[in-house]
Amino acid sequence: MRREPGNARSNEAKAEETAGAILGWLANEPDMLGRFLALSGVQPNQLRNAVNDPGFLAGMIDFLMGHEPTLLAFCEATGTKPETVAAAWQHYSGPGLGSGDY
Repeated sequence: MRREPGNARSNEAKAEETAGAILGWLANEPDMLGRFLALSGVQPNQLRNAVNDPGFLAGMIDFLMGHEPTLLAFCEATGTKPETVAAAWQHYSGPGLGSGDY
C-alpha cells in the first residue's frame, strides 16, 4: 500500500497530538501515571526527556491499548476516538503482523 507524503505528515502530526493528549491525561491521573511509570521503569524526573523518544511514546500508547478500561477512560475524558489512539499506536509502534504493511 503506497502512502502519500502529505498524508504521512498529517498522520505524524495527529499521532504526536494524540501522544501529547495521553501524556497530559496521565499527568492528571496520579494513580494511572504511577502505574505506567512502575511498568515502564521510567522515573518521574526522566519524563521531560523521554517524551522526545518515539520508543517511549510507543510504550505509553501501548500502555493504554493493552488495557481497554484505561483506553476507554482516556477516550471519554478527552473526547478522543479509540481509532485515533490505535492510529497513533500503529504510527509509533510500526506495522504488526496483522496490518499488511510490513
